Amino acid sequence: MKTVNIIYWIFTILLVASMLFSAISGFMPTPEGNAMMKHIGFGPHVLPLLSVLKVLGSIALLVPGFARLKEWAYAGFTFDLLGAVYSFIAAGDPPMMWAPILLGFVFIAMSYIFWHKKLKLKAAQSLR
Repeated sequence: MKTVNIIYWIFTILLVASMLFSAISGFMPTPEGNAMMKHIGFGPHVLPLLSVLKVLGSIALLVPGFARLKEWAYAGFTFDLLGAVYSFIAAGDPPMMWAPILLGFVFIAMSYIFWHKKLKLKAAQSLR
């Protein structure tokens, strides 16, 4: 159980940190950020919305309980990253521009997998 917990928290913290870092840059728009959003086909009004949702999703992952809300947070982060990768590809950007986003999928997958392992171990312990 201890190893599962450690791995879960490592990937969850990496995921939350990456989402919060992204959210902070969305709350403080820069000319470069606005140009990037225009380049991939979005107006600057999308950044604050995504930033708020990333903060709410991060809170959902860090607060104990609320299993259904956590599922939605994982789904939302996945949709966010899928949309970002798709937008960069559709804008004709080379892989070096969007490939780093793929690391976020690793954080999501590992956090999600180990969260479910943690739940199964907790359920098995409560049956004893």
